[in-house]
Amino acid sequence: MRNIFLFLLMIFGLSATTQNKPIIEWVDIPAGTFTMGSPTSEFDRSHYEIQHQVTLSAFKMSKYEVTFQQYDAFCIATGRTKPDDNGWGRGNRPVINVSWDDATAFAKWMGCRLPTEAEWEYACRAGTTTPFNTGNNLTTSQANYNGNFPYNNNPKGENRAKTVPVGTFAANAFGLFDMHGNAWEWVNDWFENYSPKATAQTNPQGPSSGKFRVYRGGGWDLIAQFCRSARRRYQEPDRRFNYMGFRVVSSK
Repeated sequence: MRNIFLFLLMIFGLSATTQNKPIIEWVDIPAGTFTMGSPTSEFDRSHYEIQHQVTLSAFKMSKYEVTFQQYDAFCIATGRTKPDDNGWGRGNRPVINVSWDDATAFAKWMGCRLPTEAEWEYACRAGTTTPFNTGNNLTTSQANYNGNFPYNNNPKGENRAKTVPVGTFAANAFGLFDMHGNAWEWVNDWFENYSPKATAQTNPQGPSSGKFRVYRGGGWDLIAQFCRSARRRYQEPDRRFNYMGFRVVSSK
């Protein structure tokens, strides 16, 4: 039976690795123009969030952060060591303890890529201009972050102190889940400060080289202000942390 199976795979040009690839649920993100960054009036903003206009072509983004179930299939198929789940569980929780290099390898294996920083922020905002896609505040009934430190003196919430399964909270207007909180998400770009004289851009790819890669979105580990749509952080691409995950995109 095994020989017959392998023969059929050869006939149809498939491989066992192809057969074992996980399914990604995609959301169509429409083309559009938005203001990237944050206004100077936004509470707790950072100086490297200078506003500038960005126009993007349409693309597809994974509805959820990549899960342990999906990433473990990649590890099995490619002989990689599975990342630690910190004892919180695998399955439908977002994969953590993966580097930018790991995330990029998974994306290439799946035939897709990491989002650009501009694509990520545009998708997160989903047409909003407020600090969060939920408005001027983000509660712990809307996202997973350290609720002991709410945004702009709003009431405290829950501190779960670990990840939760993807899709636990409501999606944004584009139908994307966990764009705020749960696991931070690696994006493709090298980090650099936005230019004080930033001009309108179309499908920006970020700098061609650098030392640090950008990650976005906030996570279970930190305070509400780090979940803001415009908030940028960066880290060396080979580093792994228990608050770092990713999602993927595909060009239309």
